[in-house]
Amino acid sequence: MGQPADSHETTPGAGVETPSGKDAAYENFPVGSFLLPAHARPHVACFYRFARAIDDIADNNTLDADTKVRRLAAFEAALLGQHPGDPDFATANAMRDSLGETDITPRHCQDLIDAFKQDAVKSRYTDWDDLMYYCIRSAAPVGRYLIDLHGGSSLGYGPSDALCNALQVINHLQDCQDDYRTLDRVYLPGDWMAEEGAVVEDLDRAACTPALRRVIDRCLDATEFLLAEARPIASGMHSRRLGMEAAAIWEIARRLTDLLRREDPLAGRVALGKGGYAWCCAKGALAALVGRHGR
Repeated sequence: MGQPADSHETTPGAGVETPSGKDAAYENFPVGSFLLPAHARPHVACFYRFARAIDDIADNNTLDADTKVRRLAAFEAALLGQHPGDPDFATANAMRDSLGETDITPRHCQDLIDAFKQDAVKSRYTDWDDLMYYCIRSAAPVGRYLIDLHGGSSLGYGPSDALCNALQVINHLQDCQDDYRTLDRVYLPGDWMAEEGAVVEDLDRAACTPALRRVIDRCLDATEFLLAEARPIASGMHSRRLGMEAAAIWEIARRLTDLLRREDPLAGRVALGKGGYAWCCAKGALAALVGRHGR
């Protein structure tokens, strides 16, 4: 037998990235917005490129699970200095340089890699706790990185973790049909599905069944608890500007939760329009600026 087609890919000189074309405009939150201090924005952009690159590997439906895991392991090796100067690992090497400049641990990036390796091999979630264990590695590291980059928070990571996990669940609900159709992934708690009488095949319908709607509403109920935990996030930030951005993101998450209550994510992607997005950003940032967000 000949060598596997992808056997060379973890060595220098082999391409590892699989760009999806998604960019910051796809996200539910501002990426490196003007609210952040200018000196931090290039590092935030670098972190986003890194996260997007590894997410795209995990979400590529033309690669098998073993190939995805190998590519992600190669990214981690490059992050830790094993492929210096290799242009195929430019994104990871740039992230390593940024972490060195800012004296931030690579742990947040490694947690993301670990979560995306899980995405390559796991497509169902037993219960809410199982899903939250995934989110604490696939979403919370983003907030933790930003807190470290901006000098910390008197509240620690807790409110940030809750907000990032809430955003992840919201994104899962927005994309629940596409995730199922293209990747056979279901980020809905299996026990809630069984209790409500829903089956994964319901995600392939043109509209939610009553059972699936109840599962989505239970996810939104749990998301609202996360948002309540996250509400004081701005007040603890040592950087007022990061506090303003965090408050804006909290407002976006709250508004999307409301929209998902009223709209059917199978009938079309539930998202904020430009006006609604701008309003949430302005409302949250202003409230944080005058010290009223979270009260």
